[in-house]
Amino acid sequence: MRFAQPPATDLTYADVFLDPDRSAVASRLDVDLASSDGTGTTIPVVVANMTAVSGRRMAETVARRGGLAVLPQDVPLDVVADVIRRVKACHPVLDTPVTLPPDGTVIDALHLIPKRAHAALVVVDDGRPVGVVTEADCRGVDRFTQLHEVMTAGPLVLDAALVEGPDGLRAAFSRMDEARRRVAPVVRDGVLAGILTRIGALRSTLYTPALDRSGALRVGVAIGINGDVAAKAKTALEAGADVLVVDTAHGHQERMIEALHAVRGLDPQVPVVAGNVVTAEGVRDLVAAGADVVKVGVGPGAMCTTRMMTAVGRPQFSAVVECAAAARALGRHVWADGGVRHPRDVALALAAGASQVMVGSWFAGTLESPGDVQLDEQGRPYKESYGMASARAVAARTSGAGAFDRARKALFEEGISTSRMYLDPARPGVEDLLDHITSGVRSACTYVGATTLEELHARAVVGLQSRAGYEEGRPLPAGW
Repeated sequence: MRFAQPPATDLTYADVFLDPDRSAVASRLDVDLASSDGTGTTIPVVVANMTAVSGRRMAETVARRGGLAVLPQDVPLDVVADVIRRVKACHPVLDTPVTLPPDGTVIDALHLIPKRAHAALVVVDDGRPVGVVTEADCRGVDRFTQLHEVMTAGPLVLDAALVEGPDGLRAAFSRMDEARRRVAPVVRDGVLAGILTRIGALRSTLYTPALDRSGALRVGVAIGINGDVAAKAKTALEAGADVLVVDTAHGHQERMIEALHAVRGLDPQVPVVAGNVVTAEGVRDLVAAGADVVKVGVGPGAMCTTRMMTAVGRPQFSAVVECAAAARALGRHVWADGGVRHPRDVALALAAGASQVMVGSWFAGTLESPGDVQLDEQGRPYKESYGMASARAVAARTSGAGAFDRARKALFEEGISTSRMYLDPARPGVEDLLDHITSGVRSACTYVGATTLEELHARAVVGLQSRAGYEEGRPLPAGW
């Protein structure tokens, strides 16, 4: 990457743009978005290790589309082990269904249906699908009505042998399209094995899942730098973590370096990520201590108040440019963590040299994030999000301490404790956002003539723009 003109100050994503160049890339589908940082992802998107963002549903769904979710350090390690086990048991193509028996009730169905973006519940009898229930089926009936009274009986059922066979996804899509069915249970030997939607069949031809050597979905785990770091890392690795993230807000400190030495002492056979930093010196120190990947970003996140509280941090684009150059000189990589709000920001971070872009709050307002969907005063659906240095997160992290110590630590918050992240009616699921992001990144690559992320970084020419220039590029869907 090079600048069209030398910048006189540090830059955010809004300050810059990509120049188009002569291109021989004929189609966005000719662009390979796989990362080269050893994490095994096929799209350069990592879900941030935030309690309000990353959990089992998120990890399963994102890995199925080629990305990686990192489980938060606040989650007890026995729960982490259970989540990893359940994610790795998931099918790489079929979505995991939510199910109830025929005598289940409408109120139970209404609690479960929003847990999945396919918005359907499968009614099963002895493991065999006998009906499908959607939210529309539950309207206008008593909440304690049994499901066999409202379900669509005799649903279109697909056999796993068809879906997994040659050209199976195309055939499955055609079957659903002919039957005018948006969703279909999939069975193996008559027993429910998963669920497939028409759009899911299409996506599975466009995305390649992020799979480990045994063919199971990949998932990362974050640990902190306090306590017995080696013991925590060992537990996470034994549970099957594919990436280990040693995480703290200020990564360029002695305790982080000690933690990395402890983790390296275990000889982990997975990539070790550490952060966060915003300087080349920080990158060099963490790489010397054993990091394969360094997370870059102090203060750009939507839930983070660090810069306003402390004046510490750095505009994210310049931080990624400098840190990526330092990491590449050492044969290592960086993840750009925070500050992305549009697909253009992801493309810019990758052009700056990041191997992955970490997304937090943007994914908090999706059906796959932890927590239940709530409705505001106008009936708009949202989920609650909060920063990992907020009083709320600190309280959860120190729940085992005494009341006095918990109260004292809560005084030192540097994050938002509660925020409403509204679900976008057009893109309520994380897969919808992944479509949005990867479409933008692929298109950016075609504009600069790149077929890989490495070529994007090598060919990118970045220009500087005013605030007016940025505003000019924003669409005006509501008219003038």
